[in-house]
Amino acid sequence: MPLLHRIARRLPSGFLSPLTDQKPAARLIRHSIKKYWRLLALNLGTSLMASLSEGATLGVIFLAVSLISTPEHSEWSNLAILGTLRHFPLLHSWITTTLSTQEGRNTIFILLLGTAVGLQALMAATGYLNSISTAVMGARLGAEITARLNDRVLSLSFPCASRYRIGDLLNYVGSGGGTVSQEIGLTSAMVMNGLQLLIYLAILVAISPWLLLVAFGMAGVMQIVQKALLPRIRSNAHLQQAIGVELSSQQTEQIQGLRLLHSTGQLQRSKQRLLGLLRESQYLSIRQSKLTNIVQPISNMLPIISIALIAALSLVLLRDRSTGILPSLVTFIIALQRLNQRVGTLTGLAAGYAANAAQVNRLNEILRDDDKEFVRTGGVPFTGLKDSIVLDDVSLRYSPELPEALSGIHLTIARGQTVALVGSSGAGKSSIADLLVGLYDPTEGRILIDGVDLRAIDLPSWQQRLGVVSQDTFLFNASIASNISFGVQDATMEEIMAAASKAQAAGFIRDLPDGYDTRIGERGYRLSGGQRQRISLARAILRNPDLLILDEATSALDSQSERLVQQAIEQFERQHTVLVIAHRLSTIVNADLICVLSEGRIIERGRHHELLSLDGAYAKLWNEQSKPPQQTPLAMSAG
Repeated sequence: MPLLHRIARRLPSGFLSPLTDQKPAARLIRHSIKKYWRLLALNLGTSLMASLSEGATLGVIFLAVSLISTPEHSEWSNLAILGTLRHFPLLHSWITTTLSTQEGRNTIFILLLGTAVGLQALMAATGYLNSISTAVMGARLGAEITARLNDRVLSLSFPCASRYRIGDLLNYVGSGGGTVSQEIGLTSAMVMNGLQLLIYLAILVAISPWLLLVAFGMAGVMQIVQKALLPRIRSNAHLQQAIGVELSSQQTEQIQGLRLLHSTGQLQRSKQRLLGLLRESQYLSIRQSKLTNIVQPISNMLPIISIALIAALSLVLLRDRSTGILPSLVTFIIALQRLNQRVGTLTGLAAGYAANAAQVNRLNEILRDDDKEFVRTGGVPFTGLKDSIVLDDVSLRYSPELPEALSGIHLTIARGQTVALVGSSGAGKSSIADLLVGLYDPTEGRILIDGVDLRAIDLPSWQQRLGVVSQDTFLFNASIASNISFGVQDATMEEIMAAASKAQAAGFIRDLPDGYDTRIGERGYRLSGGQRQRISLARAILRNPDLLILDEATSALDSQSERLVQQAIEQFERQHTVLVIAHRLSTIVNADLICVLSEGRIIERGRHHELLSLDGAYAKLWNEQSKPPQQTPLAMSAG
């Protein structure tokens, strides 16, 4: 009995875990499944009906074998099954009379066969309904979980999301639905097979508890196999999961970094790295197959051994039965064979749970809240900039272990002003832009929008009134019109064309084969850098933003492209509030206010001529950029 107790204790632990587990994934599944309680009821009902049909089929088989193995003139009234029918006099009388003749016995035998076929047909039909209900529930839950995971990733704050690799986030969203569907399918199969296991055990106990020891021995062997294999299967599954994530990330980064790989001659090295990961994935997949499939040969061998033992023991244990040895032996062997199948299936399901555990653990990782930060929600809706934006003693530290990126920043950007930020790389210019966009919150101090703390304003309503053009422009693999109108759902084609014209982009768009309907490729690779930058500027202009942020928007452009973009910006600056982060000082000489940053602090501020007169850091930067380039010895010798 201790062996049976261990089996009973181990199997329900995997089966009941979705019902009792308090981890985020299990809670999410339970919460979602409440909406589909009708499908759940249908699933449980069909499982029970299929199990009862199977048990009734074995009872009918017992009667049929008893009928054909009993001599013609035997006394059938002594059979226990007929004794139970005495409560139904008419049925009892008909069966007794019918069994008294050979023709009647043939009729009863055919009826029993028909009943067995009918019960199996009922079992097949309920099994089909069970499978369909499981599939429908899994599909619906899978889609719902995928949507929730997508919302989850998009709800992470930008600093939190930035800690993950793109491949990781894609894997979280892409695999979550399949993981849940797999868990639902495993649980449904566990219920069906568990109920049938109980039916078979009840039949075997009724026939001979002693012969049931053979079944326990078989289950014990399977338990030993399971105990030996499951840790290895689980460990291998975790390794497979890690390699799968690494493969996904590597493939994603390969495609995104095609330009870099081509331009640095790293294509072959990247291929070799991917091949190495594929070989490791192949090895782990083959190893997992060897581990999970070793159960089946053992399951196939044990019934033969069991049947041989039962046949030998039945001569002693069943010889005194009124129905004879044959009906009990045949029924016992069929039930035992089915029991073996259920034990093997349950063992396989336990292995399935172990293999799926790695995916469920990853699901728990993205669903847990204790290590994550989320996009701020709620607050006062932003309707438009009326007065000014004030950075009041603002400091920013990206993480506790890093030094401050900004310290004690005081800056006022009045409505309609153009404010420029200059300084060396790492001085903190882009950090100010990140704070104004709402990607980060100040570590200390406040950002006031018309006197209201930005943290008290509804963040999406503020961000929708911003226009951001950066050096690293992101464009979608869609038409030019779709890229320009991104974020402005009701934009007309006339408005899109007007924005393109203001951004100095209309000319090159007209020369494209399909004009505004031209698809520009992944991240806009079919366009030049200057063209991408002008599309991005057109997108910002179409939004008619209250604040336009230009984060080194022209630093990587050639002279002609820079001149065109700068012309567009100058026309836009006359009517809007603009924050410019500049590398080339010649582009911001007309700014209303220029701030010079160094090591996260503003060290100088004023207009262009005022800063030159100070003869400080700005004047030094201006003089360095104004000097003509010195000829190198190689250039002079070439001259």
